[in-house]
Amino acid sequence: MISQLSGQIVEVANGSAVVSVGGVGFAVFCPPQLSAAAAVGDEVTWFTSLVVRDDALTLYAFGSAADRACFQLVQSASGIGPKIALAVVAVLGPVGLADSVRQEDLAALIRVPGIGRKGAQKMVIELKDKVPALVAAGTPAASPESPSGLAWRDQVQGGLEGLGWSAKDASAAVDAVAPMVTEDPAVSVAQLMRAALRSLARA
Repeated sequence: MISQLSGQIVEVANGSAVVSVGGVGFAVFCPPQLSAAAAVGDEVTWFTSLVVRDDALTLYAFGSAADRACFQLVQSASGIGPKIALAVVAVLGPVGLADSVRQEDLAALIRVPGIGRKGAQKMVIELKDKVPALVAAGTPAASPESPSGLAWRDQVQGGLEGLGWSAKDASAAVDAVAPMVTEDPAVSVAQLMRAALRSLARA
């Protein structure tokens, strides 16, 4: 089982990256906040989860052990696969998931792309006794990467579309967080992504 990668990023795309470890490039899928904060040449240590299927071995990477635990926990609910679990990490995070499940906040859960009302109800029932550990784990902040010019717009929009939002909704969310860059040019792309996700969750 591959549970951690430490190496240099050699390729980054929306929602994925390649990390070179000892001359071997590991392709990983990751939350858009993580890929948005990453840049080629960065040295990183990411927590990983290997998903084994009959036809593929897929590696997922996270900035914290808590995010990885959230990803793995969500998949223990019936009908939830890695794609939706990754969206849960991106939209809610460990503490947000725990709060939503404990409070039976179905409205919060169905804001995650791919989760309907029935799926949210199943998650509440099946995960309620399992989420306290997520709160204790906490969520360390991702490494900062300040936006450069207008490139952050493409990164944030691409990440949102990768999670399942339409180009129109993603564009509106990007416009909603644009003032953050004006107010603080040092704001990270990961912070912009999180704010954009919050704006979509309120919509």
